[in-house]
Amino acid sequence: MPKTKLEKIAGIEEEIRQLENRRRQLVQEQKAQERKDRTKRLCRRMGLFESLIPDSIPLTEEQFKTFLEKTVAAEHGRRLLDEMTAQNAARAAAEGAETAAQGNTRPAAKTAHTPQESRGDGDADGGAAQG
Repeated sequence: MPKTKLEKIAGIEEEIRQLENRRRQLVQEQKAQERKDRTKRLCRRMGLFESLIPDSIPLTEEQFKTFLEKTVAAEHGRRLLDEMTAQNAARAAAEGAETAAQGNTRPAAKTAHTPQESRGDGDADGGAAQG
């Protein structure tokens, strides 16, 4: 027997409720994945850092912060970072133009990678032990 308009409306409202719940669930999963990715990136990069500069391990948090401010955040470090960022942007733009010429769509943003991350072996810290 055909459904009445009220039954159809109730069915559609139930579908909407289910879709909204599914959307919330997917958003939560996406946020959880982003947190996992960030944690993994921080651990790998810090492992790489400690493998390259093991003398930094015994530093206190304040000493380590001062070290970073005086080295990495110094003008020379900023120039290096700016150059690498510009290279990544140019490469992403070239890849975007190539992909557009092929008629394919690209993701809205491309993340920057260090040479170690781009090796493709999945071990950016060179095999250093992670604590």
